[in-house]
Amino acid sequence: MPNIVKNTTFTNPLDLLAPHSCRGCDALGSALCDRCKKYILTHQHNLCPHCKADNPTGDCPACPDLPPTFIGGERSGLLGDIIHDYKYHSIRALAYPLAEIMAHALPTFQQPTYIVPLPTISSHIRTRGFDHTLLVARRLSKLTSYPVRSLLIRAKNTVQVGATSTTRRKQASTAYQLSPKCLIDQEAIYILLDDVWTTGASIRACQKLLEKAGATHLALALLSLSRIN
Repeated sequence: MPNIVKNTTFTNPLDLLAPHSCRGCDALGSALCDRCKKYILTHQHNLCPHCKADNPTGDCPACPDLPPTFIGGERSGLLGDIIHDYKYHSIRALAYPLAEIMAHALPTFQQPTYIVPLPTISSHIRTRGFDHTLLVARRLSKLTSYPVRSLLIRAKNTVQVGATSTTRRKQASTAYQLSPKCLIDQEAIYILLDDVWTTGASIRACQKLLEKAGATHLALALLSLSRIN
């Protein structure tokens, strides 16, 4: 029988009728209990996704072309399992703890700041029943008070799973475009949010689009970092 422990992350009233079990310890109550979430947070440390060096401030001196970058954690162990269940088993309830993990990794910005989720392939949205990146962005917005701005849209629905890094970069270069409603405040910080950095092709392509549109202050936020290059 699973343990029952205190947790504070019910994301839907229906969870009270049919509660999830924690992905880490099987405790009933939510998809990630407070104890397992605390375990992830206490082992959280920031890495440069490009060179994999320790990067506690978000600014990697070895990668000056990379905006300040903040990582929820490596895509392994419990966090890797959570990411997998969220993306491929459509466990919507994991959006809130993932947003909490990301909020813990982000610094507090003093100037106007917006969260810009990378747009998801439409077929994946239909399969899951929700846009997984946008949902985390909205949860993260509630935790940080940074509004969500959907400044990017999908130009092509390319699938990158299993593709080589060269193919990923080629696909990403034409996969996104600016929304017709995109308006850039040059004084604001725009946090590009994505779920996983594998090669970084997608988020770097979106970075270039926002820079061309006039954004001068960018940051990258990744829920997880894959060790695969």
